[in-house]
Amino acid sequence: MTREKDRERLVDVLSRSNRIHRESVLDAVGAVPRHEFVPESHVQQAYHDRPLPIGHGQTISAPHMVAIMTDRLALSPEDRVLEIGTGCGYHAAVVAELVDTTVSSVEYVPDLAESAQQQLDRLGYDVRVKAGDGRDGWPEHAPYDAAYLTCATPELPGPVVEQIVPGGRIVAPVGKARQQLVIAQKEADGSLTRTTDGYVQFVPMRG
Repeated sequence: MTREKDRERLVDVLSRSNRIHRESVLDAVGAVPRHEFVPESHVQQAYHDRPLPIGHGQTISAPHMVAIMTDRLALSPEDRVLEIGTGCGYHAAVVAELVDTTVSSVEYVPDLAESAQQQLDRLGYDVRVKAGDGRDGWPEHAPYDAAYLTCATPELPGPVVEQIVPGGRIVAPVGKARQQLVIAQKEADGSLTRTTDGYVQFVPMRG
């Protein structure tokens, strides 16, 4: 079951929100079968614009949030991307639709890392997943042109910032009880220029 009509309806809803500026991101969301990444008990809600539980106290983000974060990364096909918080693998699949490189993703929960890798491989997405502490990034495959976090952090992890090239971008929910979506660009001197894009609510980073 491809659920193509459901994806088309979802993309139509997202396109009318005026928060996603790149048509390529909408195309990516429309291409990824979200129902393949949610538990069977929630398949009927797969194309509702809402987060869903995926086990281990984690969630799959609402499609609009995945689209907004991906849009703010401003990806080019040659970009090397680091994801912190694989979850079920859905967000990485959307990003993989936009780049010609292998997406690197770190997941704290080993069972989620394993199941996400299996699902991504089965569906043909060029994503490598490892179980580990996302605060360390993934130095073996650095440097990266862009990174994003699917979990909230009180501050952007230093190692992740270090693994981004000058001119690169990081998108992440930052804060504790009150979180903001932060878009940071790394300058030539290693400092970050930050903007914010509204308040969000993500599960906290573990580790």
